[in-house]
Amino acid sequence: MITGDASYIKKINRSLIIREIVKKGMISRADLSKAVALTRATISVQVADLLEDELVVETQLEHNAVGRKPIMLSLNADAGYALGIDLDYGQISFALTDLLGRPVFSNIVKLETTDYSEILALLIKHIITYKKNYTNSRYGIIGIVIAIHGLVSNQEVIHYVPRLGWNDVNLKADLENALNLEIHLENNSNLSSFAERVYVHHDTDNLLSATFHSGIGLGMIINNKFFRGHDGFAGEIGHMIVVPGGRPCKCGNKGCWEKYASESNIMEVLSERKKTPNITYEQIQEWIDQGDAEVTEIMDEFIYYLSIGLNNMINIYNPDVIVIDSELLRIYPDSIYKIKQNLNSQISHYRELLISTLGKNSSILGACALAIQYFLDVPVLNLPNAMEASE
Repeated sequence: MITGDASYIKKINRSLIIREIVKKGMISRADLSKAVALTRATISVQVADLLEDELVVETQLEHNAVGRKPIMLSLNADAGYALGIDLDYGQISFALTDLLGRPVFSNIVKLETTDYSEILALLIKHIITYKKNYTNSRYGIIGIVIAIHGLVSNQEVIHYVPRLGWNDVNLKADLENALNLEIHLENNSNLSSFAERVYVHHDTDNLLSATFHSGIGLGMIINNKFFRGHDGFAGEIGHMIVVPGGRPCKCGNKGCWEKYASESNIMEVLSERKKTPNITYEQIQEWIDQGDAEVTEIMDEFIYYLSIGLNNMINIYNPDVIVIDSELLRIYPDSIYKIKQNLNSQISHYRELLISTLGKNSSILGACALAIQYFLDVPVLNLPNAMEASE
């Protein structure tokens, strides 16, 4: 039994109720009482507050059975909007969702600079515009989370962004001082793993999400919480050495995983072998469809080295679910089967290994979902699949 300050208990109960309403989509007061093990009187008081706050709406369920039509409770998805921002080299992506994480609007702004002051000014300008344009709801913009492609400390200070050349910049404080709004920063791989858990894999508390793009990043959800490490820099799995004394890496080591299994590396190898600059996924798809032996060899080598890193991850973390985000694996036939064929260790244990259905949208959707979780103040969030909702 929970004991303590009455206001604290009320806050805990409110969190339990909101979490269950979001999880179920629609639920009656009676079923809600059973699900969260609270009295009907407590449910009645809490629901009245949520209705007054316009966070919950009532719907009379239509059915043909004899008797009173049940009144169902659901989250008022239109009460506010979450703003997710993905700050990457060459572009800033913006996404707006409702409170159920369903996409409302998205936009990409191209960047022709890496200068911190210029990008800061650009972010301020666009956030002000979003705040002004989306006031047609009870709460307007309910939260802003920015995905950073680099090291973010536990205090949400940017330690290092390789491709932007940023070192120890306090983007959070600079934005909050300029906008008088609360801003949150998080590593993009962490947000990808959060999106996979929140939108797709509701039945797991332990999930790893590895992204294979310009480098390799790892987001870790352990017991439904981010695993960030001592300083917040955990997950730089691309700099795990898989070939001792191998190819030199910008980090200072040799033989790092991302020098063998990142998509950017495979693109470089293919460009060199094919003597074709700026190779696209469409070109690679054509070569694969044509049965090009050289491309097949390179792709199989990619899968071989990718499997080495995955094997290490599995043995270190013993995850329930491993999600891989790679466009190359999506277009290469039987890629997951081929990876599993390389995972032969009898001590490696996991339940599910699959390619992400969210793809490159995962980090920005994770940013929106994290803003929603902060706003609703729930410990665990389950949202409908955003990609299915947008189709």
